[in-house]
Amino acid sequence: MVTVSLIVLNALVFLYELQLTPAESQRLVLTAGAIPYEIYHWVDIRPRDLFPLPGSIWTSMFLHGGWMHLIGNMWFLWLFGDNIEEALGGLRYVIFYFAAGTIAALAQCFSMPSSTAPMIGASGAIAGVLGGYVLLYPRARVVTLVMIPFIWPVVNIPAWIFLGIWFLSQFLLDAGSGVAWMAHVGGFLAGIGMVRLLARPPRRRVPVEAEYLPPGRW
Repeated sequence: MVTVSLIVLNALVFLYELQLTPAESQRLVLTAGAIPYEIYHWVDIRPRDLFPLPGSIWTSMFLHGGWMHLIGNMWFLWLFGDNIEEALGGLRYVIFYFAAGTIAALAQCFSMPSSTAPMIGASGAIAGVLGGYVLLYPRARVVTLVMIPFIWPVVNIPAWIFLGIWFLSQFLLDAGSGVAWMAHVGGFLAGIGMVRLLARPPRRRVPVEAEYLPPGRW
């Protein structure tokens, strides 16, 4: 229920973004995005943030820069979030999600403290979900479409391999790509570190297969 609510809330905020003019959209990103310089130096540069620091860390988690940004993040949250929610329970899952997102944002801020480019997106928090998943369900099968032209094979990959490849791929991203890859790394490691602390007494955890299939193949 929490996972679905997060997806719906992110979608509603994005629909709101679509109603804005380019100038209004830019201002929203500047006032609700997480700016490393502001957070590292604990100073609110103009325009004034929607909420006092560190509020921009949390507001930034609900902003997205385009349809693919939103769909990609919500897709991963939908695939892996429900099992983490079940393992933690609703309240602990909310704490886990926002704590992972906060640590992810701080990791990015401390890696580039002079940057004034706003960070937006839920990917840091979702990276925490992925880290929690790989620890609790390492042998779960992820049904994956392999991007080989003309063949497009679908294979079952253990979660620890699938998510391990995703984690390692973050280090291959170009520094100028615009992707806050250090937030992904920080969120993923935070998820691994926190999930055992917040998980309820274990039952037999056998999650259903996750289907990692691109939207074009639905």
